[in-house]
Amino acid sequence: MTKYTSRRAALGAALGFLAPKAFANDAGVSPREVLFGQSAVLSGPLGVSVQGYNAGAQLAFDEANASGGVAGRRISLLTLDDGLAADRAAANYKSLLAERGVFGFFGAVGSGTTAAAVPLLRESNAPLIGNFALSDAVREQAAGQAYFVRATYGREAARLMQHLATIGIQRLALAHLDNPGGVEVLGLVRAAAQQAGTGISVVAAAAVRNDGSNLVQAAQQLGAAKAQALLMFLSGPPVAQLMRALDEAGASPACYGMSVVAGDAVAKTLGDKLRGLAIAQVMPYPWSELDATARQYRAACAKAQVPVAYHTYEGYLNALVLLEGLRRCGRALSRSALHEQMRSLRSRIAGIDIDFNGRQHTGSRFVELVHVTQQGRYIR
Repeated sequence: MTKYTSRRAALGAALGFLAPKAFANDAGVSPREVLFGQSAVLSGPLGVSVQGYNAGAQLAFDEANASGGVAGRRISLLTLDDGLAADRAAANYKSLLAERGVFGFFGAVGSGTTAAAVPLLRESNAPLIGNFALSDAVREQAAGQAYFVRATYGREAARLMQHLATIGIQRLALAHLDNPGGVEVLGLVRAAAQQAGTGISVVAAAAVRNDGSNLVQAAQQLGAAKAQALLMFLSGPPVAQLMRALDEAGASPACYGMSVVAGDAVAKTLGDKLRGLAIAQVMPYPWSELDATARQYRAACAKAQVPVAYHTYEGYLNALVLLEGLRRCGRALSRSALHEQMRSLRSRIAGIDIDFNGRQHTGSRFVELVHVTQQGRYIR
């Protein structure tokens, strides 16, 4: 967490230029509208997923607005691109508060970018609800000001280790992103393996650059370990490229991905060469025929021509959590009131429990493993 200290200090010193209205408890609220802001990456491999996340969220906001909004107010979201750069994110948060007059924030994306915004969230008391691709450490930094929906990476790691222990895996290799978040996940996986108490150990770990430029070396290192299973905390093309490189080198570990792995994209790349891939998902199954929320979501996707996918469903469910918090405030909406309602919120949405009671910063503990077919379908 120390890597963010100077950024936070610099941001805190710069807050003085903000107009007093930006910190008003009712800023961004009018008799007919509540305006939320978002700073997020909108380009590159992660940007594609974030755009899907936002499209799913907009489905939920559109449904609410079509029914008169929440307590008579329509919900609006203004998104600015930060390119996953902390300094741009800080500038965006400042602008959204001081110049655009937003009430709060929705859909945090990225660890460094969110960490850069934490001092501003505390200074303004603006709530942040919902998240995508965010480290556990930054969740801790933002506790009390932000409410994250998806389960933590620590929870994902624990669930994966339970599964691997059940099937007798003891030699595990990990390919992780070559960034602070990836190093954090390596520590979480090692801790979860030790806590499983069944002899699972991480026998090899390789840090893979976002552009995959060191994939050959990473594949050699991982393949030489002769692990029974490979766990990947990667995003974009490097996932399929690594699996292909290992296969060509004669290594055949069982492949697992954390929730950042887009299994459908991997299947599209590898096709019939996909030998097997299971992914830890932190959202319920979007194709469920039994759950009413999933059916409603798919109907909205069909109408708006939004693809049915885990990342669009995640945006939809995160928006439903935000809407529930607003409904509990009623017409007496303020930043303090929304914080109060979120800190006591317990609800069941799409078949999973959401619980922020007791000042928890993460609402869901839901994690399940799904298999990816060669055609890119997810099978429970």
